[in-house]
Amino acid sequence: MADPKKTSEEHDTSTENLDDSNHDPHFEPIVSLPEQEIKTLEEDEEELFKMRAKLFRFASENDPPEWKERGTGDVKLLRHKERGTIRLLMRRDKTLKICANHYITPLMELKPNAGSDRAWVWNAPADFADEEPKPELLAIRFLNAENAQKFKAKFDECKEEARTKGKGTNINAEKITEKLEALSVKENKGEKEEKKEESTVSENKESEKSEEK
Repeated sequence: MADPKKTSEEHDTSTENLDDSNHDPHFEPIVSLPEQEIKTLEEDEEELFKMRAKLFRFASENDPPEWKERGTGDVKLLRHKERGTIRLLMRRDKTLKICANHYITPLMELKPNAGSDRAWVWNAPADFADEEPKPELLAIRFLNAENAQKFKAKFDECKEEARTKGKGTNINAEKITEKLEALSVKENKGEKEEKKEESTVSENKESEKSEEK
């Protein structure tokens, strides 16, 4: 016959082990650090497009030159709320490190990559992915042809918007130039009139001196 005391002790021990396994200690930190808000500069921009893709860059510095994968993540087209400029931004998954960051310009053109219907190639005259601006030949590949076409359609819209904005900027610049030229003409006229007045005054003084003599 089993000893009831022994059975009770075994039961207590197993319960204690169960409690230990579920024990979740909580320790207060010695130093508490305040939460800091990290800005990505996207707060001042409006998101026009977002889609997952894989990005490549053409490493012309290699021997021989070759396509190198730059990262996989969400490619975005963002419009600045005040300036109206549009840029392409892409960050790598998990690390969120920037792998593409450049403005959309009217001269940029998406071309099919090696005949693929889901990939595009384009030249970026000044890409800021490495902080320092430098020209890059980039390629982007989407999951399917439908997604690739959606990207191209929005990209071309942004190009047209940049072209329209550029024309407006040129008009404003021309107006400013005209105003500056008008001001310079007025200043020149004023200087000429002042010189005439000065010459007239000096002539009058000379005539007065000759009369006195």
